[in-house]
Amino acid sequence: MINNKKLYSCIAGLAATGMLYIACSAPKETYAQAPGKGKVLFFDDFSAKGLDRAKWNAEVTGIHVNNELQAYVDSSATIYTVSGSAAEGAENGALVLRPQSSPGFKTTDGRNFNFISGRVNTKGKFDFTYGTAEARIKVTEGDGLWPAWWLLGNDTWPETGEIDIMEYVGEKDWASAAVHGPGYSGETPFVNRQYFEKGKDATSWHIYAVDWTPNEMLFKYDGKLMFRVNRKMVEHYGKWAFDTKKYLILNYALGGAYPVKVNGVKQPYFGMPESSLQLVKENKAKMLVDWVKITSYDEK
Repeated sequence: MINNKKLYSCIAGLAATGMLYIACSAPKETYAQAPGKGKVLFFDDFSAKGLDRAKWNAEVTGIHVNNELQAYVDSSATIYTVSGSAAEGAENGALVLRPQSSPGFKTTDGRNFNFISGRVNTKGKFDFTYGTAEARIKVTEGDGLWPAWWLLGNDTWPETGEIDIMEYVGEKDWASAAVHGPGYSGETPFVNRQYFEKGKDATSWHIYAVDWTPNEMLFKYDGKLMFRVNRKMVEHYGKWAFDTKKYLILNYALGGAYPVKVNGVKQPYFGMPESSLQLVKENKAKMLVDWVKITSYDEK
């Protein structure tokens, strides 16, 4: 989510240059054996009124990446919790990240944006090394809408790694997972899509998870393995960047580098067409998060 990223369907083979490239397609009807489940290290079901500031930070834009269209603000207009019918099936309530139209919004560093949105993280409040990170999420259909659920290292990017558990660019039949590190960042070779069954697309609730161990990451959507990345695969490209602590991020971007490579839209905005612009203006674009849970890795 930090830098440009898109390489959707990977293939296996040996390029003419002799460089190895890695197969990334998901094994069909295959379930991975999870690591032994340890204790719950972090949990939030967003049952409190408003964002729990003991657990989460609301980010404010000060760095601009991916040619995204939004500025992040700390506002109840873009980051809030709901309950009851507004939670759309989340029993104890849900977190909502919702972009807003805000023509001419100026950031603290003097940049102008026409949209504001929400991004929350646990930096300085919670991080972990190894375990299962999972969240139950539903999103809105709309080309160029770019919500995500991911983990990031505490130091320099990409040296301390990035684990994208779920990225979604508005096409409701799929979501993607990826990893980034030194030598395999931006246009990473380690990315894969999960295509959903008809009637169970990304606008429905799904549990997006990764089992992260010292030597591999197993990405699972609704408990089913959709992508595997291991140390040996990564070390063909660069250093394994997944032995340091990572913190949690949920965010909602608009347009930018990843969406434009999928939808090809340049007008009215880079990566976001008029139809999605109207969704944002009508307050219909949003990501709901039922809960987030981190469980420790218990090697057996």
